Amino acid sequence: MTSIKTVAAMAAISLASFFASSNAEAQELKFAHINSQKIMTELPEAIQAQTQLQEEAKKLQDQMAIMNSEAQQKMTEYINKRDSLPDLIKATKEKELQDMQERIQSFQQLAQQSLSQKEQQLIAPIVEKINKAIEAVGKENGFIYIFDTASQVILYNSDQSTDAEALVKAKLAAQ
Repeated sequence: MTSIKTVAAMAAISLASFFASSNAEAQELKFAHINSQKIMTELPEAIQAQTQLQEEAKKLQDQMAIMNSEAQQKMTEYINKRDSLPDLIKATKEKELQDMQERIQSFQQLAQQSLSQKEQQLIAPIVEKINKAIEAVGKENGFIYIFDTASQVILYNSDQSTDAEALVKAKLAAQ
């Protein structure tokens, strides 16, 4: 009976010291948060990449406008003359108009793909640079986690959580 009490007492002491050490460690845990979208929009490289994307999109839109204008012009000409055209010419013109619409749709799809690829090409190195800066800030400051408030997954953000955004921006500026 005494040995059971001794074992129980030792277990209680071990459990108490475990919880005490857990509380001490929990108080030392450091958490931080950033807003990656804000960092991205303020980073000069990202602003330059966005400008390049807008310029590329403008070129593609201009080309699309030219193609649409030509198609509209040919459609108007066809509508004005279709009643006086022989069936063979009418069928040929209709096929041309259909082919033109297919080319426009194809161009639009290819333009979207091209812009997506260009965006990935421009943004990927910037995202990598930001991630490296976040990792460096985390290591340098002893943070256990750095949460991204832009992802809107954070359900609660205590005042005890450090806003590491300025640290990450400083790290990026130093690179």
